[in-house]
Amino acid sequence: MQPPTADQHPTPPDAAWLARTVEVALDEDLGPAPGRDVTTQATIPPERRGTADLAARADGVVAGLVVVQPVLDAVAARLDAERATVRALVPDGARVIAGDVVAVLEGPIQVLLVAERTLLNLVCRASGVATHTRRWADALAGTGATVLDTRKTTPGLRALEKYAVRCGGGTNKRMGLYDVAMVKDNHVAAAGSVAAAVRAVRERFDVPIQVEADTLDQAMEALDAGADFLLLDNMPTRVLTEVVAAVRAREPEVGRVELEATGNLTLDRAREVAATGVDHLSVGGLTHSSPILDLALDLVG
Repeated sequence: MQPPTADQHPTPPDAAWLARTVEVALDEDLGPAPGRDVTTQATIPPERRGTADLAARADGVVAGLVVVQPVLDAVAARLDAERATVRALVPDGARVIAGDVVAVLEGPIQVLLVAERTLLNLVCRASGVATHTRRWADALAGTGATVLDTRKTTPGLRALEKYAVRCGGGTNKRMGLYDVAMVKDNHVAAAGSVAAAVRAVRERFDVPIQVEADTLDQAMEALDAGADFLLLDNMPTRVLTEVVAAVRAREPEVGRVELEATGNLTLDRAREVAATGVDHLSVGGLTHSSPILDLALDLVG
């Protein structure tokens, strides 16, 4: 298994995924397509044009600017209006401070205002994830360890949130249940043993196999079974150090094994955990507990 690496130039979410996600978000705000904004459509003539700044109200890392144009295009199509455009002033992944204008939007004011909440919901959410991830990436800088995300994402927004992790300097582990096998205690119980679970996966699917271990004995059992990747769960630093040393000692026999620490991880422990020799720290909070980064859309002309 090739170890995951941080993405210096993150690839945006698939365009078709973005389009579907935007349509669902607009349905929530406007009602079923084409929908309506009773306030904006009543108070602003459709021909009136303007400019709006998308600005940061707090320090952080911006992400999700790639969704702005798809939102504007979808709104224009629903209103049968002229297209509005966005000009990004910084790339996704850029550090910003409160007051920075990150993008300028131009076009029919109806389009800009109807799109406002949907684009802010998505960009603020993504930027919050990127900002949180950047704190972890900075804390691990120089240690050789990377911060990984998990599947603990907002339903329907996984592609955007994992993109935001990459924008923040983190690394995507697996996108879902389909690309990496993770053998946990329930799978072991159902299969009868770690070896039986690993063997069953190998017989059916050609994917990397990770095994969860809570103790040194479990880690050794996973190596015996042929695991490519170990998830070392909720281990105190002392135990983690012991397990890492024992696994590394067996690598001449079993080959390179990726080691991931998870559970009870905090920023103030990040470097301590990395110093044990693990390759990765996985942090579910990157996606399940990141507050948004506050941004606003302000008409300026």
